[in-house]
Amino acid sequence: MKDFFVGARLALPIILGYLPVGFAFGVLAVKAGMNPVTAGLMSYFVYAGSGQLIAVQLMASGVGTASIVLTTFVVNLRHLLMSAAMTPYLRSWSKPLQAWFSFQMTDETFAANLGRFASHGVNKGEVLGLNGFAHAGWVTGGVMGALFDAAVGDLQYLGLDFALPGMFIALLLPHVYVPRRLFAVCLGACLSLIFALLGAGQWNVMLATICAATLAAFMPVPGKGKKEAAHG
Repeated sequence: MKDFFVGARLALPIILGYLPVGFAFGVLAVKAGMNPVTAGLMSYFVYAGSGQLIAVQLMASGVGTASIVLTTFVVNLRHLLMSAAMTPYLRSWSKPLQAWFSFQMTDETFAANLGRFASHGVNKGEVLGLNGFAHAGWVTGGVMGALFDAAVGDLQYLGLDFALPGMFIALLLPHVYVPRRLFAVCLGACLSLIFALLGAGQWNVMLATICAATLAAFMPVPGKGKKEAAHG
């Protein structure tokens, strides 16, 4: 239990980002025609920040269910890459635990867990605590927004839409001290913007990530050649 609550403490920065964005989702969901219960269930089962926000905007515009599902699927394709990065660390876990981890994995928990795995190894209790409390924070924000939507005016002036990107940038910064990681981040950001301007739509993030990660993988690792020569 001690490790579980250590994970909960590690989740606090994520929760602080999830509460306002989840709140914004809850408000938009009710305005799109959902009731608070449905909004809460969507936050629990879908658990995808950008996907949920896009979905409720499409619902408000009268878009069909099939189009909403397909759009959400495309937006969340990046989880395939994140899952591949996590696979080496979770091979020893049972299939049900791997499935539960995958269900609760988001951009932010992925970044937090990956950094923790690399520096401290995999601690099952910490991982479950971090993922579980982050998930609870997102659901809480969504339910609160749905319940108190009448008291909220125009969300645009509250700046809630910046909370999630700002939090993710803060989670990313400790990992870019390695030159090729910094290269991948900068190149990915530039390519994402270029692809978006060229009309790639929601595919811009996926395409930019694949290109930047592939190019970064071919960059030489400092000191690797010297170590290999010494062993030779």
